[in-house]
Amino acid sequence: MTLVAFDFDGTLSDSEMTVLLGDRCGVADQMDEITERAMNDEIEYAESLRKRCALLEGLDNDDATAAFEEVVLRPGAADVIEALNEAGVHTAILTGGFQRGVEAALEKEGVTVDTIVANRLPVGDSEGEADDDRRALTGEVEGPLIEGTKDDALDDLASTQSVPMDETIAVGDGANDLPMLEVAGLAVGFEPKPNVAPACEVIVETMDELADVLTEEGVL
Repeated sequence: MTLVAFDFDGTLSDSEMTVLLGDRCGVADQMDEITERAMNDEIEYAESLRKRCALLEGLDNDDATAAFEEVVLRPGAADVIEALNEAGVHTAILTGGFQRGVEAALEKEGVTVDTIVANRLPVGDSEGEADDDRRALTGEVEGPLIEGTKDDALDDLASTQSVPMDETIAVGDGANDLPMLEVAGLAVGFEPKPNVAPACEVIVETMDELADVLTEEGVL
């Protein structure tokens, strides 16, 4: 059994979750600037994530839910995931983004993956109210991929599934994907950032191209 691990924002989806959330509270431009700096490896990913999430403090949970509902898979992504599932390949999403957005996008397309490793945005009471309608984001972030890196996540997953690392495939685009791209059996860049491209053995620009690569590798 082969294991294929995808990044989410910028790879399976062209949505950027923190920007969608930022639109809801008027900080999208600041979010976008921080995200670009992180993806180009100008600042540490963990620092960038905490900075972006801090800007979301006080965002009503209903608004956060609406933002997550805007997250969509890019064209053809659902078909690739479905084909991998049907082929008996273990599919995983390893993302510094947020589980609620990933799940919303997958549900919209009616597809599933075997494993999601993602971060979470805690929700607390707003203005001391316990009513669900008054709950808001705390501005904090929790999860395994804040300080943790995707190479460790991929290694742990491969070990759990008894898949040798040289039989794993990683697909990503940004600086925080570099660790898993560097240790995977096959590193596929999906429109990778300039500093990421040298670590990629194959570069694709569409999901159809990715499907072709997976077919050539005998995965599909």
